[in-house]
Amino acid sequence: MQFLFKTSYNDDIRFLAKTGEKVRVAIVLALLLAAPLVLQDYYLSELGLLLVYAIAGIGLMILTGHTGQVSFGHAGFLGIGAYTHSILMSHGVPFSLSIVLTIMLAGLVGMLIGRSASKMHGFYLAIATLAFGILIETVFGEWSGLTGGYMGFAVPGLTLFGVPLVQAWQQYYLDLLLALVVIWGASNLFRSPTGRSFVAVRDSELSARCLGVNVEWVKIQAFGVSAAVTGLAGALLAHHLTYLAPDVFGVLESLKLLLMIVVGGMGSILGAVFGAIFISVLPIALSFLKDVLPPSIGQQAGLEPLLFGLIIVIVIVFEPLGLYGRWMKLRFFFETFPYYRKSSFVRQKSYLKTERMR
Repeated sequence: MQFLFKTSYNDDIRFLAKTGEKVRVAIVLALLLAAPLVLQDYYLSELGLLLVYAIAGIGLMILTGHTGQVSFGHAGFLGIGAYTHSILMSHGVPFSLSIVLTIMLAGLVGMLIGRSASKMHGFYLAIATLAFGILIETVFGEWSGLTGGYMGFAVPGLTLFGVPLVQAWQQYYLDLLLALVVIWGASNLFRSPTGRSFVAVRDSELSARCLGVNVEWVKIQAFGVSAAVTGLAGALLAHHLTYLAPDVFGVLESLKLLLMIVVGGMGSILGAVFGAIFISVLPIALSFLKDVLPPSIGQQAGLEPLLFGLIIVIVIVFEPLGLYGRWMKLRFFFETFPYYRKSSFVRQKSYLKTERMR
C-alpha cells in the first residue's frame, strides 16, 4: 500500500515525526495515567494485564514481525520469565534484581534457541519452536522440586524497594511504566543499525548477505532480544496470576500470542498494542458466542483454538496488515481528504526479485 509521504531523509529515524502523532500519544498517555482515578480495581487489573500482553506481543513482534522468524513456542519464554522471577523472589531476591536476572536468563535461553534455529526456515523453524514450547511446558511440570510441578507454584507478593504493592493501582502503574520503557526501547531499536539489520533479514536474507549482514548472528540477536522482552512480560504476568501452573504456558498460549501480532499488524509496534486489546476483548466475545451457539458446538473443548486459527486465516487473506493496516488507511483517508484515491491501497508485492533465484 502506498501511503508514506517522506520529505526528508530523517523521516526514517525521526520519532513521532508528525504533530498529530505527538498529540495522539499525549492523549493516550494522559488517559492511562488518569485511569486509576475513574476505574475500579477489577478493570484496573484487566488494563494492567492488557499492558503485560502488549509487552509480550512486542517481544514476539521483534522476532516474527520484524525479523521474519516464526515462533510457535513463545509461551515457553513467557513461562521462563514467570517461574524464574517467582522462584527468585521466593528465595528473598529483591524485585528489581529478580527482574534483571529474569530478563538475562530468558535472553540467554533465547539466544541458545536462536543459535540452533538460525539455520532453519519456514516449516522446520515452526516445528522447532513448537517442540521447544512443549519441552519447556514438560520441564515445568516434571521438575516438581523447583517449580512445584503440576501442583503449581504460589507467586510471592509484589514488593518494590521494601514497599509492598498490594493495591491494584500500584501494580498498574508498575505495568504501565515497564510497558512504556519497552515501547520506547523497541521503537528506538528499529531506528538503529541492529534493528535495520533485523528488517533486512526479514525482507530478503540473500540481499542482506550481499550487504554484509551476518544473517545467523542477526537471528540469534533477534531471538535473544525477543525472549528477554517476553521474559519480562512473564515476570509481570506472574503477579497477575498469583499462582503458576505448567498448562498456563502451553501451545494455546503461544497461539494466542501469534494471534495477537497477526491481528494487530505484523511489523508494527502499535500493531502489538492493538493485538493486546483484541485478545483482551476476545474472551468476552467467545463467552457470548458459546451462549448463542447450540450446546453441541458451544461446549466443545477445541472451540477456542479453532476460533484462533480461523481468525488468523481470515486476517491473513483479507487484511494482511491487521488492525494497524486498517488504522493507517483510516488515518490516510482523513489526511488526504478530499484527494483520497482507492487505488492508494492496492496491495504491493512484498518480495524482492532476488528471492526468485531460489
